[in-house]
Amino acid sequence: MTTAVTEDSFTKSAGKQMIGFAAICVGGIALLMLGLSWASSLTSSGSGNADAVDADSRTITSFLRTEPPQLNSSLATDQVSGMVLGHVMEGLLRYDENNQLVPGVAERWEVTRDGATFWLRPEATWSDGIAVTAHDFVFAWRVALDPKVASEYAFILYSVKNGEAINSGEAPLDALGVTALDDHTLVVEFERPLAYFDKLVAFPTYYPIREDFYNATDGSFGSDASTLLYNGPFVISRWVHGANLLMEKNPNYWNPDRISIDRLDFAYITSDANATLNLFKDDKIAYATLLAENLNNAMGQDWNIERFMDGSVFYIEFNHRDDRPTRNVNLRKAMQLATDSAELVYKVTKLPGYLPGESLFPIWLKGVNGFFREEYPAPVARLDLTEARIYLEKAKRELGVSDIPPLVLLTGDNPVSNIQSEYYQQVFRKNLGLDLKIDKQIFKQRLAKMLSGEFDMVLAGWGPDYDDPLTFGDLFASWNLNNRGQYNNPQLDEWVAVAQTSQDPKTRMDAFGEIQQILFDDAVLLYNYERGIVYVTKPKMQGLVRRAVGPDPDYTNVTIIDG
Repeated sequence: MTTAVTEDSFTKSAGKQMIGFAAICVGGIALLMLGLSWASSLTSSGSGNADAVDADSRTITSFLRTEPPQLNSSLATDQVSGMVLGHVMEGLLRYDENNQLVPGVAERWEVTRDGATFWLRPEATWSDGIAVTAHDFVFAWRVALDPKVASEYAFILYSVKNGEAINSGEAPLDALGVTALDDHTLVVEFERPLAYFDKLVAFPTYYPIREDFYNATDGSFGSDASTLLYNGPFVISRWVHGANLLMEKNPNYWNPDRISIDRLDFAYITSDANATLNLFKDDKIAYATLLAENLNNAMGQDWNIERFMDGSVFYIEFNHRDDRPTRNVNLRKAMQLATDSAELVYKVTKLPGYLPGESLFPIWLKGVNGFFREEYPAPVARLDLTEARIYLEKAKRELGVSDIPPLVLLTGDNPVSNIQSEYYQQVFRKNLGLDLKIDKQIFKQRLAKMLSGEFDMVLAGWGPDYDDPLTFGDLFASWNLNNRGQYNNPQLDEWVAVAQTSQDPKTRMDAFGEIQQILFDDAVLLYNYERGIVYVTKPKMQGLVRRAVGPDPDYTNVTIIDG
C-alpha cells in the first residue's frame, strides 16, 4: 500500500509505504528485505501442520516477508500491513478474484459528479457480533484526517469535502463532508468533481473503525491481535511479534460461504528468498517467490511457476532542496544521459520478470481506449556520454564549482539495493567522474532520512494505491508528502489538478501525458525498473490471487484440492 515502494519494504505512502501499500514511500513489496537473522526470521508458529496445504484442518501455511509494522488502518502504509488488513478487514468495496471492484460492506452505491451514496448491508457485523454502521466509516475517516493522529495517508481522503482543510488544522473534524444519514446510509460530498472515488474506498485508510472499541484501546489500537476489531473474512487469533501470525475464519463475516479455508497460518517471517524456497521444498509453505539464482533450480523441479507484474516502479529520486547540488537540472540531465536501465535489469540485477524503467507510469495502466503507455509513449533518454558531459560542465558553472562534491546515495540494507547502489557508484564514477557515497540504512532509518531530506539521491519506488493513473501522477506534486525530494513545479501541479477534477477520460490522460513529459524534461528521477514477480505455489492450493492494486497475495479465494 500503498508508500513508496522499496526493495526492503513495500510502502506506498509518506511513511508505500507502505504500497501500495501500495507504498511507504514511502513506502513497497519486497523480494529481499530487512535482512533478519536466520533465528528470528524462521521462527515457526508451532502449528504442527504436516503439510503446507492441509485438507484435514483446511489450513494454508505461508510466510510474511516482514513483521507488519502497523495494523491501525488509519496509520498503516506498507504492503505487508495492507495485505494482512485486506484479509481481516473489509471496506465499502473490495476487489474480487478477477481484480474487479465488487460490493463489500456496501451492498450498492451511486457515484455522481459531486458526491456518492453507499447503502450498507444490514448483515455486516464486527467480529464481536455488533453491526457495522455508517457511523464507523465517518469515525475512521475523521481519525485518519485528524492532524493529531498524523496519518501519512491522510491525503488519500482529500477528495472528501474539507478533508485537506481538516488535516492542515484549518477546519474542525465535524466539517468533513461525510454523513451517516442512518446506520446503513453513508453520504459523501466531494471537495471537487471526481471520476474515481469508487476506486479509493477499497483502500485501507477508508476501512471502518468502531469508535467505542478504538477509544477503549487507549492509543494502542492495531498494535496487537487483542487491540483489533475485525469485519473481514478472517480474524487474527495469534500474533507473536517478530515470529508468526495466525488467522482463522471469521464466523461473523457477512459472507462466510465465500471463504473455503479455516486457517491461514503465517508460520514464518523471513525476507530470505533462498530460505523460503527451502521451506517450499520441504512442504512447509504453500507459496514462495523466486530470484534469478534459484529460478533454474525451481524449473527443474516440475513446479507450478507463475509470473505477474506487481504494478510497482523503482527509480532514483533526486533531492531538489536549495542546499543540495542535485537541485541543478543540468547535473540531473547529465546523470540521466549517463545511465542505462536495460543494462541494470538484464546484466546487473538479472531479476526474473523485471522490465527496464522508462516512466513513472507502469505499462499496465489503462488509458483512454487501451494502455496508457501505448497511447502516450514515454520519452526515453538513451545513453549519450558526450551530451552528458556537456550538461555536467554546465552544471559545474552554474553551481560555481570545479568539481561536483560527493553525492550521498541513500539506500536500503538488502541485497537488491546493495547491487544497485554499487552499480550506480561505478557507473557515475566511470562515465562522469562523480563520487557517490552510499548511505546504507535499515528500513526504518532510511524512511526517517527520506522524510528529513538527508540525501542527494535515494533508491525509492512506488506501487499503486488505487486503479487509476493519478496514483502515480500526483506523486511529484508540490503538496504531496511522498515527494521526498520536494520537487516543485507549478506547471506540473496544474496538470495534476486537471487530472483530479476532469470528468473527461481524454482530458485526464492528456494531463498524465504532460506530467510524464515534465518529469523527463526536468530529469526529476532516474528510472530503474518495473518489478515482476516469479513465484511457485503448491498444486493443492487453487485460487491464489496476485494483484497490483489491493491485498497481495490474496488468499481469500483459495480452495484446497484434496488428494
